[in-house]
Amino acid sequence: MEYKAVKGTRDFLPIQMQKRNYIFNTIISVYKSHGFLQIETPAMENLSTLMGKYGEEGDKLLFKILDSGIFLRQEKFSSFENTITEGHINKAASMICEKGLRYDLTVPFARFVVNHQNDIVFPFKRYQIQPVWRADKPQKGRYREFYQCDADIIGSNSLLNEVELIEIISEVFSRLKLNVTIKLNNRKILSAIASVIGHQDKITEITVAIDKLDKIGLEGVTKELLDDGFTTEDIEKLTPILQIKGTNEEKITLLSEFLATDEQGKKGIEELQFVLDKCRIAQINNVEFDITLARGLNYYTGAIMEVKANDVAMGSITGGGRYDNLTGIFGLKDVSGVGISFGADRIYDCLEELGLFPEEVKTATDVLFINFGEKESERCLSLAKQLRLAGMSCEIYPDSAKMQKQMKYANNRNIPFVCLLGETEFQNNTIVIKNMLSGEQQTIEQKEIVEWFKK
Repeated sequence: MEYKAVKGTRDFLPIQMQKRNYIFNTIISVYKSHGFLQIETPAMENLSTLMGKYGEEGDKLLFKILDSGIFLRQEKFSSFENTITEGHINKAASMICEKGLRYDLTVPFARFVVNHQNDIVFPFKRYQIQPVWRADKPQKGRYREFYQCDADIIGSNSLLNEVELIEIISEVFSRLKLNVTIKLNNRKILSAIASVIGHQDKITEITVAIDKLDKIGLEGVTKELLDDGFTTEDIEKLTPILQIKGTNEEKITLLSEFLATDEQGKKGIEELQFVLDKCRIAQINNVEFDITLARGLNYYTGAIMEVKANDVAMGSITGGGRYDNLTGIFGLKDVSGVGISFGADRIYDCLEELGLFPEEVKTATDVLFINFGEKESERCLSLAKQLRLAGMSCEIYPDSAKMQKQMKYANNRNIPFVCLLGETEFQNNTIVIKNMLSGEQQTIEQKEIVEWFKK
């Protein structure tokens, strides 16, 4: 029998972990440089915490955890059977599932803030790197278990927070050498568009449909809107907005005319213009206003952003936005926040496809000491300790196997340097260092080994 990982999940080999950690460490280093603090939350949350926060489609993708123990008591099981028999499937599900795996890191973060509001300092700048789970259909760039790398600023209404998060996005992808476009929009603008065409009550249907424009095209979006009860006249009003082209300024000018009578729309445009102006001052030149960017999550209230890789076919690799009262659903009113989330798995796939991982990422060990026997390996123990204290990673081959086998191990592990300390070197207090890439080797005194590698 073949035992495979669950579909949509993966095992990670050492080389893959080295590449993943390169991404994580790059993101963390940028987060820290902006003063963000790390937190963690549990993998499981109560379903009452998660349900209703991601829209109807999101709720369907929640992994629910089957209760055990108390559920097996006869009286509860009998009640469950009766509920199933009566056809109340959703009610029955709630009877056997009280917990679920987290869908993202933002809703658990909102719960965290409410629970720990007296333990943190506002505005609170947090980062969190942990896995999330979605009961989605696996496909390229879409997994059932994947890591998110979140950063949020909560407890401040300032739009400078949006600018800082965009700056973080720009810095991360610059360090990763990945060419991207940062797409920006504002949910106030989307709400205003719904209002202007006379369907403020259907903002969710409009945003969900608009968000799919890249995937299903204008014809597909039109069909979805018609199915949702919009008229042909409604869609004719909406179509020019969906087809806005030009520079950021040209798009804003056209949109300002369309929303001239809507106060919420004017507020959204004002916020958008502020962020774009500050990004220009910060010399972030790859920010694009995209009116079709909607992001399906219900909790966004202001700026929304998404990042696309320019040189590889891939969905969004980073996303986020402003949520003005997410903590309100947990009892803490009027606490505004804004956040982003890097999709580490998709970023990995992009870097892999484009060959952008540095060669040194493949190297976990800097130096391998060849094992010539007991007394020689004892000397190597001392030298290896010196190198480790100097910040290098090194190991001693555990057995005095044939030279060919030990060298093959070094090659297969991509170890760049091999140290040879045999009988002659033992007697002369020397050591031979071989560069595995060039094939060159040099004999030095053992006491000089740390200085040699420092140079």
